[in-house]
Amino acid sequence: MAIAFLPALAQAEPTEAWQAPTLSITRYDEDWSDLADAEKRGHHWTGPFKYIPIGDDAWLSTGIELRVRNENLENNLWGSAEAPNDSYVWLRALPYADLHVGKLRAFVQPIASTSIGVAPSPSPVDGTGLDLLQGFAEADLGPVTVRGGRQMLSLGTERLIGTRYGPNVPLAFDGLRADVKLGAAKVSLLAFKPVQARKGDFNDRTSPDKSLWGAYAALPGLDLYYLGYRNDAAHWGTREGTETRHSLGARWHGTRDDWHWNVEGVYQFGRFADGPISAWTLGSELGHAFPDAPMAPDLTMRVNVVSGDGDKADNRLGTFNALFPKGKYFGELSPVGPYNIVNAYSSLGLQVAPDVSASLAAMAYWRYSREDGIYDIPGNLIRDAGDSRARFIGKEVEATLAWQATAELELSASLSAFAPGAFIRDTGPAKTIRMLGLESNFRF
Repeated sequence: MAIAFLPALAQAEPTEAWQAPTLSITRYDEDWSDLADAEKRGHHWTGPFKYIPIGDDAWLSTGIELRVRNENLENNLWGSAEAPNDSYVWLRALPYADLHVGKLRAFVQPIASTSIGVAPSPSPVDGTGLDLLQGFAEADLGPVTVRGGRQMLSLGTERLIGTRYGPNVPLAFDGLRADVKLGAAKVSLLAFKPVQARKGDFNDRTSPDKSLWGAYAALPGLDLYYLGYRNDAAHWGTREGTETRHSLGARWHGTRDDWHWNVEGVYQFGRFADGPISAWTLGSELGHAFPDAPMAPDLTMRVNVVSGDGDKADNRLGTFNALFPKGKYFGELSPVGPYNIVNAYSSLGLQVAPDVSASLAAMAYWRYSREDGIYDIPGNLIRDAGDSRARFIGKEVEATLAWQATAELELSASLSAFAPGAFIRDTGPAKTIRMLGLESNFRF
């Protein structure tokens, strides 16, 4: 994945009257309508691709992402993975076309993805061949915008609903979305099923087991939401059955002077198999920028607490379900996911040069509950609690470097190491994980 999730603007010269919108991950959020002015389209070589006049009140926008990512792992999953030492390459192309006709819109984005060298064998998320990543129709009805079809979703900071942008095949959903504007607020009403990536061409399918619905309200500085989730083939520990889970969440975020903050809490309830669910998470972030200091450092501190199951012998489930979180949750190297975990994080961001950014980060992880194990980002159990009473999972350091070579091309690298703690040593192989990531991302 790119170190900077949102790459630099497709910038014009400072003296030009037009500047492109920020390129997004979902792409459909970009608004290129200002290029209806033919003179503005000539300010950058991408202009003729971003606004193609078709007729009265009709125009087409096009673009593409071409990404090559190489990951080199040593002692993956602390040496317990089927291929603990692996070096592979992900390749993907994401072209798109966005047609506007009056108040109607059609958005299509295919994906071509494959991998080289993934051991012991690539999964569908490593490469799905040729397929439809996004394809939807949209109607602008004034205060209400209705969108139906296949689309990527990104809500808030993607703690629960994300694009899975870091891995090779992003996550999409099939269903309906209605965005309602209420003054300064926007309320999104959602009814979706996730798309299951499959190996082979044009065979990705809507999940037969999982469903997502809810409402997400984004106000200035505050998000409030309810998300419902059902999985007819859920597995938690040795239990399996139908999981129906309801999430109530709030997120307070903002900036003031050189401070920035983000605090989010979620409570979950519902039923799994033959018992109730009661789970929660609380995440906090506080940062301060020093724009006048050399290299404009930005210091950020985070603490995340995510509940786990307190008693494996009863039928009550206390493990938080992150649903569909972002793909690289805690960093470029994220062997553990946001389940039954306490995480402390500190990072220092630096602007080394006008087009070069860097960061240094340190993380530590503990189990929240001694009765529960640890999980990967999709929610699969990777180390059972066993007889271990240890909480400490391990510590990690990570360095990243990104160069915005041109407005469209970003080159990035990351170097990570995760040293195991007492819990990992108690439950299996316990070698230090090391990863080198290299990426080239061309996007307009």
